[in-house]
Amino acid sequence: MKNAPPRSFLLTLLLAAVSGAVWGLAFGRHPWSVASWAALAPLPLLFGAAPGRGSAALVGFVHGLAAWLTAVPWIAPTLRTFGSMPSWLAVLCLLLLASYLAAFHALFAAFGRELWRRPGAADGRLAGALTLLALPALWVALEWLRAHLFGGFPWNLAAYAWVNVPGALPTSAWIGAYGVSYLVLLANVGLALALARRRWSYALGGLLLPVVLLAAGGRWGAGDAAPRDFSFAAGGAPVRLVQPDVPNTVEPNWAQIRANYARVLDMSEDACTPGSLVVWPESAAWPYSFSEDAGFRRDVTTLARRGGCSVLFNSVQPEGGRYFNSAYLLSPDGEVTRYDKRKLVPFGEYVPLAGVFTFIDKLARNAGDFRAADELVLLPWHGAGGDELLGPAICYEVVFPEQVAQAVRAGATILVTITNDAWYGDTAAPWQHYAAARFRAAESRRPLLRAAITGISALVAADGAERARLDPFTRGVIRAGVTGETELSPYTRAPWLVPLLCTLLAAAAPLLRSQRPGRRVRGSSPGPSMKVQPGKPSHRARSSER
Repeated sequence: MKNAPPRSFLLTLLLAAVSGAVWGLAFGRHPWSVASWAALAPLPLLFGAAPGRGSAALVGFVHGLAAWLTAVPWIAPTLRTFGSMPSWLAVLCLLLLASYLAAFHALFAAFGRELWRRPGAADGRLAGALTLLALPALWVALEWLRAHLFGGFPWNLAAYAWVNVPGALPTSAWIGAYGVSYLVLLANVGLALALARRRWSYALGGLLLPVVLLAAGGRWGAGDAAPRDFSFAAGGAPVRLVQPDVPNTVEPNWAQIRANYARVLDMSEDACTPGSLVVWPESAAWPYSFSEDAGFRRDVTTLARRGGCSVLFNSVQPEGGRYFNSAYLLSPDGEVTRYDKRKLVPFGEYVPLAGVFTFIDKLARNAGDFRAADELVLLPWHGAGGDELLGPAICYEVVFPEQVAQAVRAGATILVTITNDAWYGDTAAPWQHYAAARFRAAESRRPLLRAAITGISALVAADGAERARLDPFTRGVIRAGVTGETELSPYTRAPWLVPLLCTLLAAAAPLLRSQRPGRRVRGSSPGPSMKVQPGKPSHRARSSER
């Protein structure tokens, strides 16, 4: 047991796991919004005390593993139920995903340790201020990397822990979710520095900027869109969001499929009024295909023509032995516009590195591989309130900030997301998904329509506020009026800006820290008080060595 880690380090790992679990609870069904202001503070204290970079990385990995296992445990039962996996393999897949995501926490700890531990006596305050600013930047840079690496997985960004914090959503119109993530980390790192260095000015500094920006965001963040949104239900073009509460089935039951389909049609016929938009959730007409099933095509066309409404619905579009997951907009005169999904669910609609992961069954219920579209298509809706351009996002796509911003820059005046969260049952997953959708509305200052097959369906204002909501496992139709927006938010104009600035700051911080003042200038000589006997270092020299 000569190489066994010391008990103190084992205690550090245990504390990292507890801290990570608390952070994971910030993304629960009922997020711990208050705790999120301090839940990450123990992490820099723990990796800062690690004896080396490798040990710090291990601390970060344990923290991340505990956080993700706490936040996304629903992945294992989903794989087991709908992927036909044995329990051990489903748990293994969850562990693999959590380990991959925990690697970003490990990188944060390994590189953050250098920022945390490097200051000398002469530049302690300056170095502390740089640490306060640079550690949150490092976190955001790694979040942005996670959102793009291997197709991207921007789930549970730190910003989403503040979805219920006043001012956080409208502030994202200026700085995006990544900017709000920076503020979350700033508050936590400030508290950690205050505890480590016994200077409460760091905690004050870490809190001051978030509080000021959240207050300003709550007052002005929504821009000109806010006044119209406060009368959301009264004006604008009529929209109808259908939530049929149709559960997924493991094996096709045709009697149940026909009953579910009839339910969707009945609810839609009651909702379809002249000039309105009826939005069906993803998979509402499964397994029928608009392009292949004449009966389904006839039913939805008759619905739109008879009631005078436009219908937005989901269907699979086969092409060349592969499939697109598509959203169709059907107008009363029979005109059809189609949007194909561009961001697919890994291991759900396709298998990344399929040659390696051949043992994993896809969760997609339709045979064959899904194909990601390359082209952005907006859906023109000619409603009772005028002409609008709908920016669609099918299910998983809404968690990608830059993709939604691209649709808004292309002219989308209203955002629409359709989803099937029935896979995840009564877990935190639908709420985590919904938090991301609310940030997309607020970032772009666009009203957002969300139709989910079992919930959460919602009408979200341009400042991210809820105007109507149907909770999971309820049946109903949200009826409201909505007016599109055309103003581009600062975030939408440059969604890359905050991640880029954070990446540059995180990369430059170690270099700035190495340029310490107080070093001897070349050519200078020690003064009379600097006499040193050969072979015997002075007290000052010994102090500097320490």
